[in-house]
Amino acid sequence: MVDVAVVGSGPNGLAAALTMARAGLSVVVHEAAGSAGGGTRTAELTLPGFRHDVCSAVHPMALASPFFRAFGLADRIELLVPEISYGHPLDGGRAGIAYRDLDHTVEALGVDGRAWRSLMEPLLDRIDGVIDFTQNNLVRFPRDPLAAVSYGLRALEQGTPAWKLRFREQMAPAMLTGVAAHAITRLPSVAASGAGLLLGALAHGGGWPVPRGGSQAIAEAMAADLMEHGGAIVLDSPVTSIAALRAETGARAIICDLTPRALARLGTDELPDRYIRKLESFKYGAGVCKVDFALSGPVPWTHKELRRAPTVHLGGSREAIAQAENQVLAGGYPEAPYVLASQPGVLDSSRAPAGQHTLWAYTHVPAGSTRDRSKAVIAQVERFAPGFRELILETHTSTAEDVGMHNPNYIDGDISSGAVTLEQLIKRPVVAREPWRTPAPGLYLGSAATPPGPAVHGMGGWFAARSALRHTFGLPAPHLGPASS
Repeated sequence: MVDVAVVGSGPNGLAAALTMARAGLSVVVHEAAGSAGGGTRTAELTLPGFRHDVCSAVHPMALASPFFRAFGLADRIELLVPEISYGHPLDGGRAGIAYRDLDHTVEALGVDGRAWRSLMEPLLDRIDGVIDFTQNNLVRFPRDPLAAVSYGLRALEQGTPAWKLRFREQMAPAMLTGVAAHAITRLPSVAASGAGLLLGALAHGGGWPVPRGGSQAIAEAMAADLMEHGGAIVLDSPVTSIAALRAETGARAIICDLTPRALARLGTDELPDRYIRKLESFKYGAGVCKVDFALSGPVPWTHKELRRAPTVHLGGSREAIAQAENQVLAGGYPEAPYVLASQPGVLDSSRAPAGQHTLWAYTHVPAGSTRDRSKAVIAQVERFAPGFRELILETHTSTAEDVGMHNPNYIDGDISSGAVTLEQLIKRPVVAREPWRTPAPGLYLGSAATPPGPAVHGMGGWFAARSALRHTFGLPAPHLGPASS
């Protein structure tokens, strides 16, 4: 018998579990898969010795997330922070480079450098307030209203047809659109621009780090802390009913790192019909087709600075990316798709045998797609790195259907666990001061389907745990840092 049962061992589930364990409660995590980590797993997907991140690869929130700051993640694992956060090639050998140094970026952008600075610098000047606003429930009064207003006005500008007014040339808007496309939603839109502005600001703030050894290092650090404080993780342990789990474990609190659809199915016996209807009305977005490559050498990008960039956005101009993304949302397959690529080997030599490399890439596809898009991905890389095809030793492709089967939280391949729209950033999955708390006593939802939404930050689980500590146990939030801190 335990005090707390957690369903799911993704970053949010582990964040919830270790928070409860740190508060002195007995905790068990039930994970349906054979390994813990959810979206932070690393495996040899192609050839022996080539370690690929199964889902997340680069982690802009690793240094910025309030949970990871409290947990002291940077003191527990090695986070490799590049000088170049991301690159964005255009045809003709050109490329936009987002250096961690804003001044360097501004200088490289030439005519649009001043416009880029006026967009990003006010966010950097109030970055703590921007993070507080974006990494929280939007149904609240922000701690730094000026930061929220500055961020909001820029999101409105870049999320509407007004996005054409700020820049004069092609490079800067393409760079911003490449980042906004992480949101897998309509372009332009306020939800996409909000994501792009946050990620863009972090690119010039703390940077976009890569964990040495792979994303699994994050899950391992969290799992180790949980077990150090008496918690347990049970693998290959799918939960079929919240009521049955409560009866089996005696848990006073159950925290679910699940989609609303799964919670509605598992909680039928405990949740009121009106709440279940709200969960069932939650919408899911487009999927991804992911392709992992084992390479005999580094990607031969035409623009040499891209050879130092762990993250590269492929798709060309702002207009081309927007057209491709909107075509996917309409159920199509663009000939020249947007591709998000990561080459961790430029920082971390442990990912492949000496002299060889891995490339992690995905492109967006209609929900539930069974189509293999590896040829389109290869063509986009080859477009900006001629000779890439000759380096490929092996590939591993996961269609959207495969992605959803591998991780049930990624319904039909939706790695955001819910469509990223302005409405669903406010209603995630319900409009409430504490959307992590369900109407059933002691039952909480702490996943990417709750505020602040998708990304590896642990915040959804942390908020759910803190809500459970207040309402179910009457306990304060515990200290989470390493023993030496």
